[in-house]
Amino acid sequence: MIRSTTSHFSFLALLAAMILVSGIGTDIVQAQSLRVGQPFRVYPSNVMQTETFVVRHPLNSNILFASASTINLGSGFTSEGIYVSTNAGQTWRGNDTCTGAPISFHRGDPAIAIDKNGTFLLTRYGFPGPPTGIYFHSSTDLGLTWSSQRTITSQDADRASLVSDIIPASSFYGRSYAAWVRLSSPYPVYYSYTDDGGANWSAPAQVNSPSPRSQGAELSIGPNGRTSLCWARVVNISPYIEDFVGFATSTDGGANWSISENAFDVNGIQGTFPQKGNIRVNGLPKIDTDNTGGPRHGWIYIVTTQRNLLPAGSDPDIILNRSSNNGHTWSGGIRVNQDPLNNGKTQFFPAIHIDDGGGINVIYYDDRDTTPDSTGVYLSRSTDGGDTWSDHPIGTQRFKPSFVALNLADNIGMTSVGTTLWPIWMDNSSGIYQMWACPIDLVALNVDESALPSAFELLQNFPNPFNPTTQISFRLAEGGDVTLRIYDVLGREVSTLVDERLQAGNHSRAFDAYGLGGGVYFYRLQSGQHSQTMKMLLLK
Repeated sequence: MIRSTTSHFSFLALLAAMILVSGIGTDIVQAQSLRVGQPFRVYPSNVMQTETFVVRHPLNSNILFASASTINLGSGFTSEGIYVSTNAGQTWRGNDTCTGAPISFHRGDPAIAIDKNGTFLLTRYGFPGPPTGIYFHSSTDLGLTWSSQRTITSQDADRASLVSDIIPASSFYGRSYAAWVRLSSPYPVYYSYTDDGGANWSAPAQVNSPSPRSQGAELSIGPNGRTSLCWARVVNISPYIEDFVGFATSTDGGANWSISENAFDVNGIQGTFPQKGNIRVNGLPKIDTDNTGGPRHGWIYIVTTQRNLLPAGSDPDIILNRSSNNGHTWSGGIRVNQDPLNNGKTQFFPAIHIDDGGGINVIYYDDRDTTPDSTGVYLSRSTDGGDTWSDHPIGTQRFKPSFVALNLADNIGMTSVGTTLWPIWMDNSSGIYQMWACPIDLVALNVDESALPSAFELLQNFPNPFNPTTQISFRLAEGGDVTLRIYDVLGREVSTLVDERLQAGNHSRAFDAYGLGGGVYFYRLQSGQHSQTMKMLLLK
């Protein structure tokens, strides 16, 4: 690395000097590669796996339970995958079919939890009917065998969400809740609960009376057993764009709810993405609560996908709203993804998880490093309650989304074990939609995440060598006009990644070298009197 703060030498001369510097720095690449592990298929099979979820055992954090909607493309049979790790995510066993009777009545749309006793809980959709509705199975042997179905509701319903109160100090320790939207006017949110591992469920109870209608229902448990429930209030004409986020909270185990139909304004993305195989998309809210006992203990976070409503741009962005007072009031929107605003790139389908250190982790699909018909997966992470964010690509594989049978494609998931984050998602890079996972070392990520850097610094790109995309990160101790440009070995500019005014903090930009020849390239960061230049290797 060569640094220059004067203009006594030409940039071309600077490049010539750099060419004499040895190697690309594989030691740096190896150190950074420890942050994000190699993505892998959780349970490789010939069955389509979509709608991915994962939870951690409350008594033994080495045990992870994941599920997905599964579709046998030959027979059309749909069920729920059962995938279990007993060594903190390193290896997995499983089955693409939940074996709880009657198997022929399974139709996917799973939600999962593990209760205080270690019982695996699973809700699913049942079809064809009658009766249709939400049905339940449990397992007391880590998913090897499953109970026969129990009916939660036989009314036509959207996919349920499921959560268990695993906080020992809670007055409702061990209670598990399911919530869903009833698919008949006025499309209200319903809930039910069990105190005995699912053997018995309370009669379904209506939470709200929406106008015009609700869509999606997501649950989270907070301190002292406080139960939080959110949903989208959508317009009443197709494609039912999300217009507000509704929120309800209960401090008495669901007996009574404090309800706001208009907790905060949104402008969702409900509809299709024609450039991505005409897949169906939505901006439905996802929720999590900080239960760490740290400085933001009890804060509630909700993420949605929005566009054309600031801070979202004209293209879909991931937006976070937070509440520090149990949902009574909410912050304005905070843009999670840190690529340039209105750059034509698309982010969608977020999942949120608060880790044991209070970090906010959001994963989502993102095409900033791909052509418009494809996408990859990104993590955005905040360690200060959402004030600042850093972006991290998860792996280098890309895929072209395609329409999924029965539209089972709306959810991805995430959990953590100690300081290792475990995101899971679906992609078809193997030729069929499968569940993928990837370990992420949060300690290593935190090294680059100080809220206010003390120095101007350009970091080594990652991955390096690369083909054809890589990520370039840098730190600004103070705000100002910033440029980040790419040059070939003859000093010719081949790309400008940044030419704008930026605030102090950590920043990251993707460089796509598609169409460029292989070899050494240089990237130069300049702000005021400060500049730094580094080199990278494109493999072709």
